[in-house]
Amino acid sequence: MTEQPNIEMIKQMSGGDVSFEEKMIEIIQRELPKEINLYHEHLKNADYLTAAKDVHKLKHKISILGLEKSYKLAVDYENQLKENKSSLSDAFEDILKNMLGYINTF
Repeated sequence: MTEQPNIEMIKQMSGGDVSFEEKMIEIIQRELPKEINLYHEHLKNADYLTAAKDVHKLKHKISILGLEKSYKLAVDYENQLKENKSSLSDAFEDILKNMLGYINTF
């Protein structure tokens, strides 16, 4: 079963400030698709080092959306990309699709 994104971390960070929660969700909705597109572009061009940097940025959103197992995979994938390998790309792609599907429910 796939790990499900949630906003529990955002709620903890907000301390009950609904306005803060809404702003965080808006930021993720705005930035996540752009960051994913950049990652896809770099991966397509076999620019693995830059793709690793993209994964590093995406790890923050993975963490904020409460995806602990996915975060660990992202760490492994980032390290793999730094070695010009990409065997975890399909698993990472599943994480990205999961996150996009979730943020589009708001």
